[in-house]
Amino acid sequence: MEAVLPLEQMTIEEKLRALERIWVDLCRVETTVPSPLWHRDVLQAREARLLNDQEQFTNWEEAKQHIRDSAK
Repeated sequence: MEAVLPLEQMTIEEKLRALERIWVDLCRVETTVPSPLWHRDVLQAREARLLNDQEQFTNWEEAKQHIRDSAK
């Protein structure tokens, strides 16, 4: 089945919401989307920055709102 979305007519917010819904669906089963090996390296680097107080967590809802606001 091919999904057809009216991408040219969708706002950035609508596109982000569609991406989020697709990602939630993909994540229902952990093995559905294999994680590439380079993800491990990225996660380890981020963890090191967190442990060295070079990074901090952002609430996911706040991050999404920031993305939506910056896209306007």
